[in-house]
Amino acid sequence: MTIATILSGRDGDIVCISGDRTVREAVALLAGRRIGAMPVMVGDAVAGIFSERDILYCLDREGADVLDRPVSEVMTAPAITVRSDESVLDALSLMTRRRIRHLPVVDGARMVGFISIGDLVKYRIERIESEANAMRDYIRQV
Repeated sequence: MTIATILSGRDGDIVCISGDRTVREAVALLAGRRIGAMPVMVGDAVAGIFSERDILYCLDREGADVLDRPVSEVMTAPAITVRSDESVLDALSLMTRRRIRHLPVVDGARMVGFISIGDLVKYRIERIESEANAMRDYIRQV
């Protein structure tokens, strides 16, 4: 199965921020939406990712003054991305290898989605349960 399969059931509302906004504004957006990360955009292009980890590391290094700096100075860049035609297992493998929890989904130069490791694990569990149920039904019929 592909990333496109996971994205097909979504409404397309991706929480993003521009790099010129302050870290304080980004923190408020993450907290208000109860999310852990968001893509940082320059026009339609993904410039980086801003996450809870970015906030923690910057606060530890620089203190509260970092809250008034632009997101572009503290985001993780460049963003690691996947295409919508890539497999769920390949994306999970990439996230595990790179120790990341969020991936922008990019087709060409355009972002078409944003997925978390939780999205991928949930999808895999649903598929495994579905296959197990199908196998049980098949065995009962034999």
